[in-house]
Amino acid sequence: MGNPLFDAVFGIHAGRETTFLVLPDGIRISHAGFLARAARFAHALVALGVTPGHRVAVQVAKSADALALYAACVQAGAVFLPLNTAYLPAEVAWFVADAGPALLVAAPETGAVLAAGVGPVRVATLGVNGDGSLAALADGQPETFATVARATDDLAAILYTSGTTGRSKGAMLSQGNLLSNAQVLAQEWRFTADDVLLHALPVFHTHGLFVATNTTLVAGGSMILMPRFDLDEAFRLLPQATAMMGVPTFYTRMLADARLTPEATAHMRLFVSGSAPLLAQTHRDFTARTGQVILERYGMTELNMALSNPYEGERRPGTVGQPLPGVELRLRLDDGSDAPPDTPAVIEIRGPNVFRGYWNLPEKTAEELRPDGFFITGDIGQISADGYVTIVGREKDLVIAGGFNIYPAEIESVIDSLPGVAESAVIGVPHPDMGEGVVAVVVPDGAPPAEADIIAACAARLARFKVPRRVVAVDSLPRNAMGKVQKADLRRRFAALFQPVA
Repeated sequence: MGNPLFDAVFGIHAGRETTFLVLPDGIRISHAGFLARAARFAHALVALGVTPGHRVAVQVAKSADALALYAACVQAGAVFLPLNTAYLPAEVAWFVADAGPALLVAAPETGAVLAAGVGPVRVATLGVNGDGSLAALADGQPETFATVARATDDLAAILYTSGTTGRSKGAMLSQGNLLSNAQVLAQEWRFTADDVLLHALPVFHTHGLFVATNTTLVAGGSMILMPRFDLDEAFRLLPQATAMMGVPTFYTRMLADARLTPEATAHMRLFVSGSAPLLAQTHRDFTARTGQVILERYGMTELNMALSNPYEGERRPGTVGQPLPGVELRLRLDDGSDAPPDTPAVIEIRGPNVFRGYWNLPEKTAEELRPDGFFITGDIGQISADGYVTIVGREKDLVIAGGFNIYPAEIESVIDSLPGVAESAVIGVPHPDMGEGVVAVVVPDGAPPAEADIIAACAARLARFKVPRRVVAVDSLPRNAMGKVQKADLRRRFAALFQPVA
């Protein structure tokens, strides 16, 4: 039966001494060397009791070993479950309790704290420099591993769609979901073995883990593995690359730097943007400065990638392009009918890329996956007469800041519990760097707490990316006749909060 994902993404490189990873210090890891490290990790997982179908939760810093652990899980038939490195111990404990993993892999510096909070779950550690208990166990293992047979529909990964512990949903992604998407993207974006991808994205997220890594591997290319996006490092390493994938924040920061010139990017074949809306003006400004046209695409955890501007043809600013091959798109109005061109409606997607459902949430799965296989994204879009899709809003109040999904309810619960706060509403408003900035709108109960005190209280209880950038006080929150807070009114009212003063 084989193992579709491992065989086509990793296994095809057996014996290849060509470069796969280039580390910032110049160390190079070959495809064959990477597979040998993955095999050692697969043996280590088995030694720790992991069997096919078991979940392996992972909260470690980005490194070559972190990617090898992902490959090892696929090879051993385990289900890879990456967690944002910004999550606090209490948040990790919630995810572990929900997913029920056989093993939690943590950073050496957090392993003991996490182990104390996750009950009977076994904890191993993995550091960025080949350290940690899992690395030590792997070091003594064989360089080959008998790949575990899996079916196309078997789970390969579970990715939680947000950081809201009371509302997070574990999206179940099959071998077929991940493989089909990687193959389509390699074809549509013209990736080959000659490509060198500047990889500055996190690897706990669909964009960096599956889109960037799997696509590069399918094509046989290589990646320059940056620990995180750093402007100086990006400009230093860019001459070695042919392609780059980023979130809009990367491009706004590059545009603010005088080093972004036509000469600095002349050798580049492709810049891709995703995970958050790219402003049309940013798209145009980047082209004007460099002559390069950013390729914007659309996807989400449940879909991997679904739409893309073309590699050859017009990459239209402000749009996310057209459906990828094999993907079906429809825009549905409230009455269930298809929306005509240029009419906002809910985006629904069907295809081999669409996930299998939400972990332990059959009712939520039934709500968002229609019987005919279309997934209701919750995003509002409109399609032009010639087929280009523009995202115009979100059906729900999700905030996307720096490419991360943030549900307001969790932040509101923290703020509402503070002395001097009667109620709050958290919104996202346009931010020139992050795409959206988190804003807490607070109704005081007596003397209002200081903005800095509210931000500090949030920072103590929430991952950094969820902490409000601004807190503003109001006399009351706008509500409709049913008592529902009208967040759209608040977003309009504070839309210019992060914009430069003229």
